[in-house]
Amino acid sequence: MVLFSAVSVLAVESSDQGKDLLRATYQRVTPGLETSNFGLPLFLESFEQGRRMHVDVYGIFDYPFDSVVDLLNVPANWCDIVSLHPNVKACTYEEEAGVWLLTFYLGRKTSQPLEDTHQVICRYQHVDQQQGYQDSTLIAEKGPYGTRNHRMRFEALPLDGERTFVHVSYSYSDSAALRLATRLYFATLGRGKVGFTVIGTDEKDFPLYIGGPRGAVERSAIRYYFAIQSFMETLRFPEKDRFGLRINQWYDFTTRFRTQLFDLERSDYLKAKTAEHASQVRLQEQIGMDTP
Repeated sequence: MVLFSAVSVLAVESSDQGKDLLRATYQRVTPGLETSNFGLPLFLESFEQGRRMHVDVYGIFDYPFDSVVDLLNVPANWCDIVSLHPNVKACTYEEEAGVWLLTFYLGRKTSQPLEDTHQVICRYQHVDQQQGYQDSTLIAEKGPYGTRNHRMRFEALPLDGERTFVHVSYSYSDSAALRLATRLYFATLGRGKVGFTVIGTDEKDFPLYIGGPRGAVERSAIRYYFAIQSFMETLRFPEKDRFGLRINQWYDFTTRFRTQLFDLERSDYLKAKTAEHASQVRLQEQIGMDTP
């Protein structure tokens, strides 16, 4: 299973520091954005330190900063975003004592009853919001297989009137149970699964990509990045048409990278997501909370 994607939050001592750090990061990764192997302005970095897995994805959205921030400041919208990921079978949101909580139902990529999924409760919060800078996170203290400290971070910085530099990061601390499960997975069904970091070349000078858990976390982070982009790109259409357009857009984005991201045929993915979306709507209606 590709785990709940989300990313580590580095402590920011002040508002200006967060903004300045992101601006400095943009300057550092600009050459990578311009020469990206993705074929679009997208740059990825990842590392494994002890029991902590971490990945950073940087990119440019062709949308004004205010429109990006206004939409991603709504907790309910994150449910529509994360549920595009094949392993997220549903997502619901509710407010408790002034805190927004999102529940992710995580499972296999194929169809699966919700009662057989892992429920992960995430706290949504603004770390920093000011003119020209946005920093928000999803935090889950506990995840599947005994994993801990899941973090998804979203930062944004305006580049000009029509473009926004974005940073999506994801991290978690693994566990003995997860290490056993992943060892079995990558020795069987996950054999040949790779990420995006190039670690060398083969005898024909073709790139060799990172595998194992680090490759898995890279794949998951890119899937979420494309989910955010798909959400943004379908908002110009009537609301009744957005879901169908969104799942097709996400599929189109991911199948550009079949080596890393192909799992399901289009018809299977669309059928599964349509059924899961209906389940998600029913779950949200039971909670009885309107979109904020």
